[in-house]
Amino acid sequence: MKHLGWMVMVLITVVGCAGPRKAEIRPLHAPTGTAEAVSRQLEQGNQLLLKEDWAEARDTYLATIRAEETLAEAHYNLALALDKLGEKAEARKHYVAAANLAPGNKVIWDAPPLRKYDSELTLGKKSWMDANPK
Repeated sequence: MKHLGWMVMVLITVVGCAGPRKAEIRPLHAPTGTAEAVSRQLEQGNQLLLKEDWAEARDTYLATIRAEETLAEAHYNLALALDKLGEKAEARKHYVAAANLAPGNKVIWDAPPLRKYDSELTLGKKSWMDANPK
């Protein structure tokens, strides 16, 4: 009987821990060689994103993109914020822009938010790991 009580407690703990998890957001950082001011601005957006201040993060990433249009990480992070704001069509544009700007970036290419738009991508390869492009 003692063992049954322990088994019930373990089962409750396991079932309780197996519930739905909040998806972790992992914004990308500026690569080496990015202008210091642009890098700082991207990091400011990242802090806002991690605080779940989606609208402010969006605005900060938009400003970062205006300063450096080819920064794939800013487009990707903007897409994360836009997704959270429910702006799916605009998010899709920035996921694709990020993938186009960083064809070898495994995080961008393999991220679940980008993969849900996979059928709409017009890129040559599904992932940087694919040996045979389309």
